[in-house]
Parts: sequence; structure tokens; C-alpha cells
Amino acid sequence: MKYVYAFVLLLMSCSILAAEKSDFNIEKDFVLLQFDSKTDVDDLHTIAAVATLFSLQPFESIRYRAVAGTYGDQEGLYVPSPKLFDMAFSDNWSDYHNQPDAALSDVVTAVVSHLDSGANIWVVEAGQSNFTARWVKEVANVRSDVDLAERIHVVQHSDWNEQQTNPKDLAYVKATVNYQRIPDGNATGNGSPGFKTFDILTLSRYALAPNVLKIWERAVILGDHYNGLDGRYENDAVLAQGLDFSDTVELCWILGLNDLSDAKEFFEYARKNTKP
Repeated sequence: MKYVYAFVLLLMSCSILAAEKSDFNIEKDFVLLQFDSKTDVDDLHTIAAVATLFSLQPFESIRYRAVAGTYGDQEGLYVPSPKLFDMAFSDNWSDYHNQPDAALSDVVTAVVSHLDSGANIWVVEAGQSNFTARWVKEVANVRSDVDLAERIHVVQHSDWNEQQTNPKDLAYVKATVNYQRIPDGNATGNGSPGFKTFDILTLSRYALAPNVLKIWERAVILGDHYNGLDGRYENDAVLAQGLDFSDTVELCWILGLNDLSDAKEFFEYARKNTKP
């Protein structure tokens, strides 16, 4: 009986999480996209999915910065993708893997500037929270008068990402900012969209913008190349020529797109909102 009771509590918890909505203000708030890219290639597909959303009419004015290489304590090789970041985000990204101090400075400067302008900060934690703890500490030092628990929102969907975060860093982030844990994006029907699919999708049929299709083509090629390479994690959906952009559910939660159920609905939404 106790196991049934625990399961019911788990379902209730997921339902509560799914019912919560962000109060993201598209007119002034700032989105920080943090990709670990170690060792799973799913972040490559997530980068393309994020670029897809930012190309759509409802979201083309969003203020954001992306960061590459925000991994935690996990072992294994990094998945480099600088050209993909260039294609997806132009010069609006930082390379924490290769230039950690410069990336930290970029993020702290951007976060402080937007806090000073009255914006809230929304973090898509597509990986672990080690880097988040580092820049939050810096921001707390220079803006000790700001209530970071009210102004900075970190959104996480993965048990594994939490397990691979330094425990002290994770505890600090949870204690200092507004930490939103949402259901996992690797499966459908749990309160988050399920953006891992084994189906082979023909993306050209969704009439995406030509530059967006090129980003997806690059992401798929890179994913196929690095998937399982030299001991990296072998993503079964990518191996089956499917897609895995599960970390995109955090951005969907922020933007109020949590009603998209799966990858097909994601691309159908993109088709309907692509600029003519």
C-alpha cells in the first residue's frame, strides 16, 4: 500500500508542477540558455529547436544569451558545436568550455544589466547547475540589494542533470534563486511535452524558414557524427534517426507552450507561426 501511496503522491506532484505557469514578460525579461553538451548529443537538437522558437513571430523579440559547455561533474567527452551555435545564435553566445572566464563575465554583465533594467532572468538549464552557481554568486556579490529569489528563475527538467551537479552548487542555487523543477521532457503524458521521438520526421514538410532548416540539418549531421563516438553517450532515438530535443521543454514552460504534447505538435506549432 505504501508504494501505491507514494506513486499517487508522485503523480500529484507532477500535476502540480504541470499546472504552474511562468510569468515571463516577453517585453522586458531575459532568457539565459545553458547547454552542457556532455556527453549526450541531445543538446544539438535542442539548440536547433530553440532557434526554431526564436524565429517564430510570437518570440522573435526575446532578449537572450546562450552558453556552451555548462557541464557539471559527469565524466565523458564534450560535444563541440561552435558553428551550430553561430548559426543558431549569431554572436549572442559564449563558450564556457573553451573560454570560461570570458563566458562568466559575459553572463554576469548581461544578468546585472537586465536586473538593473527591471527584467527578470529565466534560465533554461539544459544541463547541470555548476555554472549557474558560479555566476549567481558573482551577481549576488555585486547586487546584494536585489532579491534573487524573486528575480532569477532556473528551470530544470532532469533527475540526471541534478545528480551530475556538484551537490553544494545545487543546494546553493536552490536556496538562492527561484528553482523550478518541471517533469522530464523525454516522455509524453507526464505534464511536460515529450520531445524525444524515434519517429523519422521530414522537417521540410512543416514549411520552416530556410535558415531554420539549415540549422536543423547541421544539428542532425553533428548528432549522427558524435552519437556514441569515442565513448560518448549513445542516444537511442538519434541512433534510430529520430530526434531528441528534450531540454526544450524548459523554454516551452517559460514561454507558456507546455500544452504541446510531442515533437510533431512542436513542428506543427512552428509551421503555423513561421513568418511568411
